[in-house]
Amino acid sequence: MKANNYAYEVWMVDDGSTDDSWEVITRLATENPNIKGIRFQRNYGKSAALNEGFRAAKGDVVITMDADLQDSPDEIPDLYNLIMRDGYDLISGWKKKRYDPIMKTIPSKFFNGVTASMSGIKLHDFNCGLKSYRKKVVKSIEVYGEMHRYIPVIAKWAGFRKIGEKVVEHRARKYGVTKFGLERFVNGFLDLASIMFVGKFGKRPMHFFGALGFVFFILGFFISFYLAYAKIVNLQYNMTDRPIFYLALLFMIIGSQLFLTGFIAELVTRNSADRNTYLVEERLDNKV
Repeated sequence: MKANNYAYEVWMVDDGSTDDSWEVITRLATENPNIKGIRFQRNYGKSAALNEGFRAAKGDVVITMDADLQDSPDEIPDLYNLIMRDGYDLISGWKKKRYDPIMKTIPSKFFNGVTASMSGIKLHDFNCGLKSYRKKVVKSIEVYGEMHRYIPVIAKWAGFRKIGEKVVEHRARKYGVTKFGLERFVNGFLDLASIMFVGKFGKRPMHFFGALGFVFFILGFFISFYLAYAKIVNLQYNMTDRPIFYLALLFMIIGSQLFLTGFIAELVTRNSADRNTYLVEERLDNKV
C-alpha cells in the first residue's frame, strides 16, 4: 500500500474462530489505524464474512483475500488498475497453477465449466477468493448462504456486465486444512440453480411456474382428449386400462399445482418490502 501511495483500509473478519485470531487482529489494529476488524459471535461462513466486509468497506476499489496465505498481496496493484484504469466492474483471480489436492481441483474444473456455461460468464475460476470490485458492485449485491462462489453471477444479474479475470499466483497451503467436501460440491450447484432462478424470475415468478404449469396441463389435456376420442370410436375400449390415462391425470395435477405455486409466489413477491427496489445507474432531475 505504501509503495503505491494508496489510501487504504484493511477489514479482517474473524468468522467465529476458536484460536487467538481476534487477539492478533486487535493488536494489529492498535499498531496500524488502517486495520479494522469484525468478529462474529459464531461461525457463519465465508458468504456472511464477505457480506459484512462489503457493508463496512469505504474504498473505491474493494479487494478480497482469504487468510490462508495462498494468495499474494503483490497482485493488488494490477487488480486495482483493472478496475480504476481499465473500467472493469469485477475482476476474478484465476489460479491457473494450483497447489491443491486432486480431489479438489478436478471437481473444481467441472464446477467452473458448468457455471460458465449456465451463466454465460467466461471465467476459469469462479471460486477464487482473490477478487477486486468496483465499490458500487459490493454495495449493490447481497451474499448469503454459500453464494460467495457465485459472486460474478450475482453481479451480472445486478447489471454489472464488465467482468474479467486475471491470472494470479497461488501458493501451497502452509497452515490448516481444506474444508472442501462432497456436501459443498452438491450445495454449490443447488445455489447456482437458485441464483439463476431468482436473477431471472425473482420479480415475475408466475412467468416461470405458469409457463411450466401450462405445458404440463395442456400435455395432460391432449392425452385425455386422445383417450376420450379413442373411447368414442371404439366403444369396447376402456380408458382406465391404459397406463397413459394415469399419466395424463398426473400431468394435469402437476400443471394445476405449478399454476397455484406461481400465483402464491406472485402474491408473496407483490407484498414484499423490496418489490419495487431497482438499481438505478444515473438520474437526471432538472427542476424548473
